[in-house]
Amino acid sequence: MAGEDEIQNNETKQVTKVLESLKQASQDLQNNHSNSTIEALLELESEADPIFSIDPNLSNLSNLLSDLKNHLEELHQLKGHSIGSIIRRRFKTHEISRVAGEIQTQIQAWIDRENIEILVETLQGSDEDENKVRILTQFADRVSQGFNRDLQDLVLKSKVFSVLELTLCDAKSSKRVRESAASAVGALVQFNKDVFVGEVLMGHAVKALIDMGTNCSIKVLCTLIRSIKSPLVDEIEANKETPKIISFLSSEDLAIKVIAFDCVLEIGYFGRKEAIEAMLEEGLIKRLVELQRSELGGDLIEMGSGHRMGDESSRDREKYLEDHPFASCVARFAIQLEVGEGLRQREKRMLKQVILRRVREACASEAVAATILAEVLWGASL
Repeated sequence: MAGEDEIQNNETKQVTKVLESLKQASQDLQNNHSNSTIEALLELESEADPIFSIDPNLSNLSNLLSDLKNHLEELHQLKGHSIGSIIRRRFKTHEISRVAGEIQTQIQAWIDRENIEILVETLQGSDEDENKVRILTQFADRVSQGFNRDLQDLVLKSKVFSVLELTLCDAKSSKRVRESAASAVGALVQFNKDVFVGEVLMGHAVKALIDMGTNCSIKVLCTLIRSIKSPLVDEIEANKETPKIISFLSSEDLAIKVIAFDCVLEIGYFGRKEAIEAMLEEGLIKRLVELQRSELGGDLIEMGSGHRMGDESSRDREKYLEDHPFASCVARFAIQLEVGEGLRQREKRMLKQVILRRVREACASEAVAATILAEVLWGASL
């Protein structure tokens, strides 16, 4: 049985390879009707002809290639410089481009169908991690190319999101496989938010991302928060996941601390009052003060002297923040609340006062407190 599967997989790979080449040739033909492009496509058409009997889904493609060949032959026979000849050549050229485009679409649909089937079988089977990661990466790259209704229909029909979520939530799977599944989930939400946001909110993907607590999983979480906004932050708060996110700021892994701060900023921008209060209750401000006073911190408001930035360009400022990711992090969080869309004006004013009070409590000296307080009060000018 395993031998038969291997033979079938090799046949599918061979068909896919030929069709990929044919698709590229069709795309080239739409842009360039040179003799070399036409010859390359006709050569591939001859090579592809025997494989059309393998899959009934390829029968229509065979007809399209036959039509294209006829159009190319007719174009070659059109000669003369009369207006009628020029118009006929232009019409025939348009038909060739149209058919070539349809061939390209048909081939992509076949490849998508095969790849979706392979994705589901691979994730539900016992394939090696390397193969699962490769298939997941391939899928994420495909949906990242932009919306395609036929592809979406395939994804929904095959219940791909559920398969990805099961892989993401499977603690027995390797970290690499789960992270690849996480990236695929994030790409699928970007592919069509209207369809897949509901599956994220109703499922367990967000909890799994937070429980994993890796650089990749938190990065995907940030992407989901930017896509789904307040409803996802509400879900995180309702499931009492906020403390875990705050705890990532204390990680020994710098990359995790940095992406966790990005996540905190996203929650600050989209979060409603309950979510913000939950973060403050978890000691967020105290932790941000510690990060700001660390070697990777700093005070943007004091950048007017010597080694500081002062009047340097925004590009230099961005470079400084790359080297000091926690510079003015308290004020940057406060700014997110102020300009964000999750809070009412009255709530913004109230929470700003809470932040000021927490800063005073967290600072070891009045001098340190004064600088951070000034940044929070004048944060918009940073």
